[in-house]
Amino acid sequence: MGINTKSLREQVYDYLKEKINNGEIKGGDVINIDKMSQSLGVSRTPLRDALLMLESDGFVEIKPRRGVVVRTLTLKDIKNYYQIIGALECSIVCEVGKLLEFEDFDFMEKCNDNMRIALNRNDFDSYYDWNIKFHDTYLKLSENELMLNMINLSKQKLYDFPRKKTYVPDWEYSSLKEHEEAMNLLKKKKFKEAGFYIKDVHWSFEVQKKYILKYYPEVCDKT
Repeated sequence: MGINTKSLREQVYDYLKEKINNGEIKGGDVINIDKMSQSLGVSRTPLRDALLMLESDGFVEIKPRRGVVVRTLTLKDIKNYYQIIGALECSIVCEVGKLLEFEDFDFMEKCNDNMRIALNRNDFDSYYDWNIKFHDTYLKLSENELMLNMINLSKQKLYDFPRKKTYVPDWEYSSLKEHEEAMNLLKKKKFKEAGFYIKDVHWSFEVQKKYILKYYPEVCDKT
């Protein structure tokens, strides 16, 4: 058994994120610090520290007199996250596109193939995992840890908290074609064009809006 080297604060942070991810703690729920502290068998200090981390990352909101509330995703949030991810991925692609090698393109094509196989099997979890690997192929070439962390947190809020059990097949098949177009531009060494294609098409809220409204029907009436 491996040794857990994480601090108690980090362990509590991971535990609460897992509970939000699997839906045991839902958006809008109020986290009672005293009850949670007793349930976890930890003092209030590491719990409060973990909640401050969660607030900083945008997963909860600490409200005066009301306590700690798990954030719910709104349509405005989704639009903002798409803008953030698109802008940052565009910047990274423009910077590191020249570093991509033949084996990187082979792996990206493998990711796309496996995503298509997963969709044909209605296996969205596998599709999602390969989709992340596709984007990580170029993202991992960046040395800007702050940008990478912002992208990762934004994607988590969109797709993992909680992880949705349904998906929109038409959207996912459309994404495969967009991946192919981005790869074609990168192979032609059109790095700027590839970056802006990712921002202005693949991560464009307006372009993807018809699919977004199907995927997040519960947020359509929120602003």
